[in-house]
Amino acid sequence: MIKKLVLVFIAIIAIQSQAQEGTASPYSFYGIGSLKFKGTVENRSMGGLSIYTDSIHVNLRNPASYGGNNLAIYNDEGRPMKFSVGGSHTSTKLKSDSSSDRVSSSTFDYLSIALPIGKLGVGFGLLPYTSVGYKLENFEDNGDLSTRFSGEGGINKTYLSLGYQITDGLSIGVDANYNFGNIKGSTIKYVYNDEGELVQYQSRENNRSDLSGLNFNLGLLYKTKIKGKLELVSGLTYSPKSDLKSRNERSFNTITINNSTGQEFVVNTIEADLESQDLKETKLVLPSKFSFGVGIGQPRKWFVGAESTFLQTSKFENELYSSVNTSYENSSTFSFGGFYIPNYNSFRGYWKRIVYRAGFRTEKTGLKINGESINEFGMSFGVGLPVGNNLLSNMNLGFEFGKRGTTNKNLIKENFINFQLSLSLNDRWFQKRKFD
Repeated sequence: MIKKLVLVFIAIIAIQSQAQEGTASPYSFYGIGSLKFKGTVENRSMGGLSIYTDSIHVNLRNPASYGGNNLAIYNDEGRPMKFSVGGSHTSTKLKSDSSSDRVSSSTFDYLSIALPIGKLGVGFGLLPYTSVGYKLENFEDNGDLSTRFSGEGGINKTYLSLGYQITDGLSIGVDANYNFGNIKGSTIKYVYNDEGELVQYQSRENNRSDLSGLNFNLGLLYKTKIKGKLELVSGLTYSPKSDLKSRNERSFNTITINNSTGQEFVVNTIEADLESQDLKETKLVLPSKFSFGVGIGQPRKWFVGAESTFLQTSKFENELYSSVNTSYENSSTFSFGGFYIPNYNSFRGYWKRIVYRAGFRTEKTGLKINGESINEFGMSFGVGLPVGNNLLSNMNLGFEFGKRGTTNKNLIKENFINFQLSLSLNDRWFQKRKFD
Protein backbone atom coordinates (compact mmCIF):
# COMPACT_ATOMS: atom_id res chain seq x y z
CA MET A 1 0.00 0.00 0.00
CA ILE A 2 2.76 2.44 0.95
CA LYS A 3 4.69 1.74 -2.26
CA LYS A 4 1.58 2.51 -4.28
CA LEU A 5 1.08 5.76 -2.37
CA VAL A 6 4.68 6.80 -3.10
CA LEU A 7 4.33 6.14 -6.84
CA VAL A 8 1.02 8.02 -7.08
CA PHE A 9 2.41 10.92 -5.05
CA ILE A 10 5.55 11.28 -7.16
CA ALA A 11 3.50 11.06 -10.38
CA ILE A 12 1.16 13.84 -9.23
CA ILE A 13 4.05 16.09 -8.23
CA ALA A 14 5.86 15.45 -11.54
CA ILE A 15 2.76 16.30 -13.59
CA GLN A 16 2.06 19.46 -11.62
CA SER A 17 5.70 20.58 -11.75
CA GLN A 18 5.69 20.26 -15.54
CA ALA A 19 2.38 22.08 -15.81
CA GLN A 20 3.29 25.24 -13.88
CA GLU A 21 6.19 27.29 -12.60
CA GLY A 22 7.38 26.79 -9.03
CA THR A 23 6.18 30.30 -8.17
CA ALA A 24 4.01 33.02 -9.65
CA SER A 25 5.11 35.79 -7.29
CA PRO A 26 6.07 39.15 -8.87
CA TYR A 27 8.72 39.44 -6.16
CA SER A 28 10.61 36.53 -7.72
CA PHE A 29 11.73 39.17 -10.28
CA TYR A 30 14.38 40.33 -7.81
CA GLY A 31 17.69 38.73 -6.88
CA ILE A 32 17.78 34.95 -7.32
CA GLY A 33 14.03 34.54 -6.91
CA SER A 34 11.67 33.76 -4.04
CA LEU A 35 13.02 31.54 -1.30
CA LYS A 36 11.30 28.20 -1.88
CA PHE A 37 12.77 26.03 0.83
CA LYS A 38 11.11 26.60 4.21
CA GLY A 39 11.39 23.05 5.59
CA THR A 40 9.26 19.93 5.53
CA VAL A 41 5.46 19.96 5.68
CA GLU A 42 5.77 19.13 9.39
CA ASN A 43 7.96 22.22 9.95
CA ARG A 44 5.78 24.53 7.88
CA SER A 45 2.59 23.38 9.62
CA MET A 46 4.09 24.68 12.89
CA GLY A 47 4.87 28.16 11.54
CA GLY A 48 8.25 27.03 10.18
CA LEU A 49 9.46 25.75 13.56
CA SER A 50 12.38 23.36 13.01
CA ILE A 51 13.90 22.77 16.47
CA TYR A 52 11.79 19.72 17.31
CA THR A 53 13.14 16.34 16.17
CA ASP A 54 12.06 12.74 16.57
CA SER A 55 13.02 9.34 15.19
CA ILE A 56 10.37 9.10 12.42
CA HIS A 57 10.47 12.50 10.68
CA VAL A 58 13.25 14.05 8.61
CA ASN A 59 14.36 17.53 9.68
CA LEU A 60 15.98 19.17 6.65
CA ARG A 61 16.94 22.39 8.42
CA ASN A 62 19.17 21.11 11.22
CA PRO A 63 21.71 18.38 10.34
CA ALA A 64 22.18 17.48 14.02
CA SER A 65 18.77 15.79 13.82
CA TYR A 66 20.29 12.84 11.91
CA GLY A 67 22.12 11.56 15.01
CA GLY A 68 20.29 9.58 17.69
CA ASN A 69 19.87 6.56 19.94
CA ASN A 70 18.52 3.13 19.11
CA LEU A 71 14.78 2.57 19.61
CA ALA A 72 13.22 0.36 22.25
CA ILE A 73 10.52 -0.62 19.76
CA TYR A 74 13.29 -2.20 17.65
CA ASN A 75 14.80 -4.08 20.64
CA ASP A 76 17.43 -1.33 20.92
CA GLU A 77 18.94 -2.52 17.63
CA GLY A 78 18.67 0.67 15.64
CA ARG A 79 16.58 3.53 14.29
CA PRO A 80 14.40 3.37 11.18
CA MET A 81 15.52 4.39 7.74
CA LYS A 82 13.49 7.48 6.84
CA PHE A 83 12.18 8.46 3.41
CA SER A 84 10.29 11.69 2.83
CA VAL A 85 8.87 13.40 -0.24
CA GLY A 86 6.75 16.55 -0.39
CA GLY A 87 5.06 19.04 -2.69
CA SER A 88 2.76 22.04 -2.50
CA HIS A 89 0.19 24.10 -4.38
CA THR A 90 -0.20 27.85 -3.86
CA SER A 91 -3.07 30.10 -4.90
CA THR A 92 -2.31 33.83 -4.71
CA LYS A 93 -4.41 36.96 -5.13
CA LEU A 94 -2.33 39.89 -6.40
CA LYS A 95 -3.56 43.37 -5.60
CA SER A 96 -2.28 46.83 -6.52
CA ASP A 97 -3.83 50.29 -6.17
CA SER A 98 -5.42 50.00 -9.61
CA SER A 99 -6.09 46.30 -10.31
CA SER A 100 -6.07 42.73 -9.02
CA ASP A 101 -5.40 39.27 -10.41
CA ARG A 102 -5.20 35.65 -9.25
CA VAL A 103 -2.37 33.21 -10.02
CA SER A 104 -1.41 29.72 -8.87
CA SER A 105 1.61 27.43 -8.90
CA SER A 106 2.40 23.82 -8.00
CA THR A 107 5.81 22.44 -7.22
CA PHE A 108 7.88 19.55 -5.93
CA ASP A 109 9.39 20.62 -2.58
CA TYR A 110 11.83 17.93 -1.43
CA LEU A 111 12.99 14.34 -1.67
CA SER A 112 15.12 13.04 1.20
CA ILE A 113 16.50 9.83 2.69
CA ALA A 114 18.04 9.37 6.15
CA LEU A 115 20.10 6.32 7.13
CA PRO A 116 21.08 5.44 10.74
CA ILE A 117 24.55 4.08 11.51
CA GLY A 118 24.61 3.68 15.28
CA LYS A 119 24.61 7.15 16.85
CA LEU A 120 25.68 8.56 13.48
CA GLY A 121 23.10 9.45 10.86
CA VAL A 122 23.53 10.18 7.15
CA GLY A 123 21.06 12.06 5.01
CA PHE A 124 20.92 13.07 1.35
CA GLY A 125 18.33 14.45 -1.03
CA LEU A 126 17.21 17.08 -3.49
CA LEU A 127 15.08 20.20 -3.13
CA PRO A 128 14.39 23.53 -4.88
CA TYR A 129 16.04 26.40 -2.99
CA THR A 130 14.69 29.43 -4.86
CA SER A 131 12.15 29.80 -7.66
CA VAL A 132 11.60 32.39 -10.40
CA GLY A 133 8.32 32.72 -12.26
CA TYR A 134 6.85 36.11 -13.14
CA LYS A 135 5.04 37.98 -15.91
CA LEU A 136 4.85 41.71 -15.29
CA GLU A 137 3.60 44.64 -17.39
CA ASN A 138 4.01 48.42 -17.07
CA PHE A 139 1.54 50.83 -18.66
CA GLU A 140 1.74 54.47 -19.70
CA ASP A 141 -0.68 57.04 -18.29
CA ASN A 142 -2.80 56.74 -21.45
CA GLY A 143 -3.19 52.98 -20.95
CA ASP A 144 -0.65 51.86 -23.57
CA LEU A 145 1.54 48.89 -22.70
CA SER A 146 5.05 50.20 -22.00
CA THR A 147 7.22 47.27 -20.85
CA ARG A 148 6.75 43.55 -20.36
CA PHE A 149 8.95 41.44 -18.10
CA SER A 150 8.96 37.65 -17.86
CA GLY A 151 11.23 35.15 -16.16
CA GLU A 152 11.60 31.54 -15.06
CA GLY A 153 14.03 29.18 -13.38
CA GLY A 154 15.58 29.01 -9.95
CA ILE A 155 18.24 27.31 -7.85
CA ASN A 156 18.11 23.66 -6.78
CA LYS A 157 20.03 22.11 -3.94
CA THR A 158 21.38 18.60 -3.50
CA TYR A 159 22.82 17.86 -0.08
CA LEU A 160 24.74 15.38 2.04
CA SER A 161 24.23 15.57 5.81
CA LEU A 162 25.99 14.01 8.77
CA GLY A 163 24.71 14.06 12.35
CA TYR A 164 26.15 12.50 15.48
CA GLN A 165 24.77 12.15 19.00
CA ILE A 166 27.56 13.04 21.44
CA THR A 167 25.53 12.40 24.60
CA ASP A 168 21.93 11.39 25.27
CA GLY A 169 20.89 15.03 24.99
CA LEU A 170 23.44 16.64 22.67
CA SER A 171 23.84 16.19 18.90
CA ILE A 172 25.88 18.00 16.27
CA GLY A 173 25.74 17.91 12.48
CA VAL A 174 26.82 19.44 9.18
CA ASP A 175 25.21 19.84 5.74
CA ALA A 176 27.25 20.07 2.55
CA ASN A 177 25.06 21.61 -0.14
CA TYR A 178 25.68 21.86 -3.86
CA ASN A 179 23.55 24.60 -5.41
CA PHE A 180 22.84 24.63 -9.14
CA GLY A 181 20.33 25.98 -11.62
CA ASN A 182 19.63 28.80 -14.01
CA ILE A 183 17.59 31.98 -14.16
CA LYS A 184 16.20 33.33 -17.43
CA GLY A 185 14.53 36.66 -17.98
CA SER A 186 13.39 38.83 -20.88
CA THR A 187 12.29 42.45 -21.25
CA ILE A 188 10.32 43.99 -24.14
CA LYS A 189 10.14 47.76 -24.50
CA TYR A 190 7.14 48.64 -26.67
CA VAL A 191 7.41 51.43 -29.25
CA TYR A 192 4.43 53.20 -30.86
CA ASN A 193 4.12 55.41 -33.94
CA ASP A 194 2.59 58.90 -34.05
CA GLU A 195 -0.91 57.40 -34.43
CA GLY A 196 -0.49 55.40 -31.20
CA GLU A 197 -0.11 52.08 -33.00
CA LEU A 198 2.58 49.51 -32.27
CA VAL A 199 5.41 49.67 -34.80
CA GLN A 200 6.12 46.49 -36.74
CA TYR A 201 9.39 45.64 -34.99
CA GLN A 202 10.04 45.62 -31.24
CA SER A 203 13.21 44.99 -29.23
CA ARG A 204 13.64 42.29 -26.60
CA GLU A 205 16.51 41.85 -24.15
CA ASN A 206 17.26 38.30 -22.95
CA ASN A 207 19.37 37.37 -19.93
CA ARG A 208 20.43 33.97 -18.64
CA SER A 209 22.57 33.05 -15.65
CA ASP A 210 23.79 29.51 -14.93
CA LEU A 211 24.55 29.27 -11.22
CA SER A 212 26.58 26.78 -9.18
CA GLY A 213 28.41 26.66 -5.88
CA LEU A 214 28.88 25.00 -2.49
CA ASN A 215 27.74 26.10 0.94
CA PHE A 216 27.67 24.53 4.41
CA ASN A 217 25.28 24.50 7.33
CA LEU A 218 26.28 23.61 10.90
CA GLY A 219 23.75 22.43 13.47
CA LEU A 220 23.43 21.75 17.19
CA LEU A 221 20.53 20.18 19.15
CA TYR A 222 20.14 19.82 22.90
CA LYS A 223 17.40 18.02 24.88
CA THR A 224 17.04 17.56 28.62
CA LYS A 225 14.35 16.52 31.11
CA ILE A 226 13.47 19.43 33.40
CA LYS A 227 10.57 18.18 35.56
CA GLY A 228 8.74 14.88 35.51
CA LYS A 229 7.82 14.12 31.89
CA LEU A 230 8.62 17.61 30.62
CA GLU A 231 11.48 18.01 28.15
CA LEU A 232 13.35 21.16 27.17
CA VAL A 233 14.50 21.29 23.53
CA SER A 234 16.82 23.85 21.95
CA GLY A 235 18.66 24.09 18.66
CA LEU A 236 20.78 26.38 16.57
CA THR A 237 22.19 26.44 13.04
CA TYR A 238 24.78 28.59 11.31
CA SER A 239 25.59 28.91 7.60
CA PRO A 240 28.67 30.97 6.70
CA LYS A 241 28.60 33.39 3.80
CA SER A 242 29.31 31.69 0.48
CA ASP A 243 29.58 32.45 -3.24
CA LEU A 244 27.71 31.17 -6.26
CA LYS A 245 29.49 31.25 -9.60
CA SER A 246 27.28 32.83 -12.25
CA ARG A 247 27.99 32.27 -15.96
CA ASN A 248 26.00 34.87 -17.84
CA GLU A 249 24.60 35.39 -21.33
CA ARG A 250 22.79 38.40 -22.78
CA SER A 251 21.30 38.92 -26.24
CA PHE A 252 19.04 41.38 -28.03
CA ASN A 253 16.29 40.34 -30.44
CA THR A 254 14.34 42.22 -33.03
CA ILE A 255 10.87 40.67 -32.86
CA THR A 256 7.40 40.92 -34.31
CA ILE A 257 4.32 40.26 -32.17
CA ASN A 258 1.05 38.72 -33.29
CA ASN A 259 -1.59 41.20 -32.11
CA SER A 260 -4.28 38.56 -31.61
CA THR A 261 -2.26 35.80 -29.88
CA GLY A 262 0.66 37.78 -28.43
CA GLN A 263 3.11 35.25 -29.87
CA GLU A 264 6.61 36.61 -30.46
CA PHE A 265 8.66 35.90 -33.60
CA VAL A 266 12.42 36.57 -33.72
CA VAL A 267 13.68 38.45 -36.80
CA ASN A 268 17.36 38.71 -35.85
CA THR A 269 19.61 38.37 -32.79
CA ILE A 270 22.69 40.22 -31.52
CA GLU A 271 24.83 38.69 -28.77
CA ALA A 272 26.05 41.14 -26.12
CA ASP A 273 29.77 41.27 -25.33
CA LEU A 274 29.61 40.69 -21.58
CA GLU A 275 33.27 39.71 -21.42
CA SER A 276 34.41 43.25 -22.23
CA GLN A 277 32.22 44.48 -19.35
CA ASP A 278 33.60 41.86 -16.92
CA LEU A 279 30.10 40.37 -16.65
CA LYS A 280 30.63 37.07 -18.48
CA GLU A 281 31.37 35.33 -15.20
CA THR A 282 30.39 36.93 -11.90
CA LYS A 283 30.07 35.94 -8.26
CA LEU A 284 26.80 36.08 -6.39
CA VAL A 285 27.12 36.38 -2.62
CA LEU A 286 24.81 34.22 -0.51
CA PRO A 287 24.41 35.75 2.97
CA SER A 288 25.32 34.08 6.24
CA LYS A 289 22.44 32.68 8.27
CA PHE A 290 21.93 32.05 11.98
CA SER A 291 18.92 30.53 13.75
CA PHE A 292 18.15 29.74 17.37
CA GLY A 293 15.08 28.26 19.00
CA VAL A 294 13.80 26.79 22.26
CA GLY A 295 10.71 24.84 23.25
CA ILE A 296 9.13 22.66 25.89
CA GLY A 297 6.88 19.62 25.76
CA GLN A 298 6.12 16.03 26.66
CA PRO A 299 7.67 13.53 24.22
CA ARG A 300 5.12 11.91 21.86
CA LYS A 301 2.33 14.01 23.42
CA TRP A 302 2.71 17.78 22.89
CA PHE A 303 5.27 20.46 22.15
CA VAL A 304 5.36 24.25 21.84
CA GLY A 305 8.34 26.40 20.87
CA ALA A 306 9.70 29.55 19.25
CA GLU A 307 12.56 30.16 16.82
CA SER A 308 14.29 33.19 15.31
CA THR A 309 16.35 33.26 12.10
CA PHE A 310 18.64 36.05 10.90
CA LEU A 311 20.22 36.50 7.45
CA GLN A 312 22.73 39.14 6.42
CA THR A 313 20.90 39.85 3.17
CA SER A 314 22.32 43.38 3.16
CA LYS A 315 25.48 41.66 1.83
CA PHE A 316 23.63 40.20 -1.15
CA GLU A 317 25.20 41.11 -4.50
CA ASN A 318 24.30 40.40 -8.12
CA GLU A 319 26.34 42.44 -10.56
CA LEU A 320 24.42 41.42 -13.68
CA TYR A 321 20.98 42.46 -12.44
CA SER A 322 20.95 45.84 -10.77
CA SER A 323 18.04 48.18 -10.17
CA VAL A 324 18.08 51.75 -8.91
CA ASN A 325 14.84 51.23 -6.96
CA THR A 326 15.90 47.97 -5.30
CA SER A 327 18.12 47.41 -2.27
CA TYR A 328 18.63 44.77 0.40
CA GLU A 329 18.59 44.90 4.18
CA ASN A 330 19.20 42.23 6.81
CA SER A 331 16.26 39.85 7.05
CA SER A 332 14.75 38.01 10.00
CA THR A 333 12.02 35.46 10.71
CA PHE A 334 10.18 34.63 13.92
CA SER A 335 8.30 31.33 14.17
CA PHE A 336 5.99 30.05 16.89
CA GLY A 337 4.18 26.73 16.86
CA GLY A 338 3.73 23.24 18.16
CA PHE A 339 1.81 19.95 17.99
CA TYR A 340 -0.52 17.72 19.99
CA ILE A 341 -1.07 13.92 19.86
CA PRO A 342 -4.05 12.53 21.84
CA ASN A 343 -2.55 9.00 22.20
CA TYR A 344 0.33 8.05 19.89
CA ASN A 345 0.25 4.29 20.63
CA SER A 346 -3.51 3.74 20.56
CA PHE A 347 -4.01 0.60 18.45
CA ARG A 348 -7.81 0.85 18.19
CA GLY A 349 -8.35 4.59 18.10
CA TYR A 350 -6.97 5.83 14.74
CA TRP A 351 -7.98 9.45 15.35
CA LYS A 352 -6.13 9.44 18.66
CA ARG A 353 -2.84 8.78 16.83
CA ILE A 354 -3.19 11.78 14.51
CA VAL A 355 -0.69 14.61 15.02
CA TYR A 356 -2.33 18.06 15.11
CA ARG A 357 -0.02 20.98 14.29
CA ALA A 358 -0.40 24.78 14.22
CA GLY A 359 1.75 27.92 14.24
CA PHE A 360 2.49 31.32 12.75
CA ARG A 361 5.47 33.21 11.40
CA THR A 362 6.49 36.79 10.65
CA GLU A 363 9.23 37.46 8.13
CA LYS A 364 11.22 40.50 7.07
CA THR A 365 12.40 39.27 3.65
CA GLY A 366 15.31 41.71 3.30
CA LEU A 367 14.04 43.05 -0.03
CA LYS A 368 13.38 46.81 -0.28
CA ILE A 369 11.63 48.30 -3.33
CA ASN A 370 11.04 52.04 -3.70
CA GLY A 371 12.14 52.36 -0.08
CA GLU A 372 9.45 49.93 1.15
CA SER A 373 10.44 46.79 3.09
CA ILE A 374 8.76 43.65 1.75
CA ASN A 375 7.43 41.71 4.72
CA GLU A 376 5.54 38.42 5.01
CA PHE A 377 3.15 36.86 7.52
CA GLY A 378 1.64 33.38 7.64
CA MET A 379 -0.60 31.23 9.85
CA SER A 380 -0.40 27.47 9.40
CA PHE A 381 -2.26 24.30 10.38
CA GLY A 382 -1.64 20.65 9.65
CA VAL A 383 -2.19 17.03 10.52
CA GLY A 384 -0.06 13.89 10.40
CA LEU A 385 -2.13 10.84 9.40
CA PRO A 386 -0.69 7.39 10.25
CA VAL A 387 -0.39 5.02 7.27
CA GLY A 388 0.80 1.42 6.97
CA ASN A 389 1.06 -1.20 9.68
CA ASN A 390 4.24 -0.22 11.52
CA LEU A 391 2.79 2.86 13.34
CA LEU A 392 5.81 4.89 12.23
CA SER A 393 4.88 6.06 8.72
CA ASN A 394 2.49 8.93 8.04
CA MET A 395 1.00 11.27 5.48
CA ASN A 396 1.24 14.96 6.35
CA LEU A 397 -1.19 17.64 5.21
CA GLY A 398 -0.53 21.34 5.78
CA PHE A 399 -2.34 24.62 5.10
CA GLU A 400 -0.95 28.13 5.31
CA PHE A 401 -2.75 31.46 4.92
CA GLY A 402 -0.69 34.60 4.63
CA LYS A 403 0.26 37.83 2.93
CA ARG A 404 3.37 39.35 1.40
CA GLY A 405 4.23 42.88 0.29
CA THR A 406 2.24 46.10 0.24
CA THR A 407 0.27 48.32 -2.13
CA ASN A 408 2.25 51.41 -1.06
CA LYS A 409 4.33 53.21 -3.71
CA ASN A 410 2.81 51.28 -6.65
CA LEU A 411 3.82 47.89 -5.25
CA ILE A 412 1.85 44.64 -5.14
CA LYS A 413 0.30 42.90 -2.14
CA GLU A 414 -0.04 39.11 -2.25
CA ASN A 415 -2.63 37.18 -0.25
CA PHE A 416 -1.82 33.48 -0.53
CA ILE A 417 -3.20 30.09 0.45
CA ASN A 418 -0.66 27.28 0.47
CA PHE A 419 -1.59 23.59 0.54
CA GLN A 420 1.21 21.10 1.31
CA LEU A 421 1.34 17.32 1.12
CA SER A 422 4.09 14.87 2.06
CA LEU A 423 4.76 11.23 2.83
CA SER A 424 7.09 10.36 5.70
CA LEU A 425 7.87 6.64 5.47
CA ASN A 426 9.96 4.57 7.87
CA ASP A 427 11.24 1.00 7.81
CA ARG A 428 13.98 -1.24 9.18
CA TRP A 429 17.32 -0.98 7.47
CA PHE A 430 19.22 -3.80 9.17
CA GLN A 431 17.71 -6.40 11.48
CA LYS A 432 19.48 -9.05 13.53
CA ARG A 433 18.36 -12.59 12.81
CA LYS A 434 17.41 -14.68 15.83
CA PHE A 435 17.47 -18.51 15.92
CA ASP A 436 15.99 -20.81 18.55
